[in-house]
Amino acid sequence: MIVFDKLWVTMKNKNISQYKLIKEYKFSTGQLDRLRKNENINSFTLNQLCEILDCSLEQIAEYKKDQKKTTK
Repeated sequence: MIVFDKLWVTMKNKNISQYKLIKEYKFSTGQLDRLRKNENINSFTLNQLCEILDCSLEQIAEYKKDQKKTTK
């Protein structure tokens, strides 16, 4: 699964708050909610974040193997 834990660290390091994303960059509150919940977002949103934060994709998202165990 793709998780966005690094996004919040990068935002803090760049002094960009969620409020600033919404007010100054017209970022959708729905998109922020999906990011907080590690839900699906599109590549346009990822591109916007990389441009706003002046960072690479690796600084906002990472892949973590799903730990769900299946029973047979």
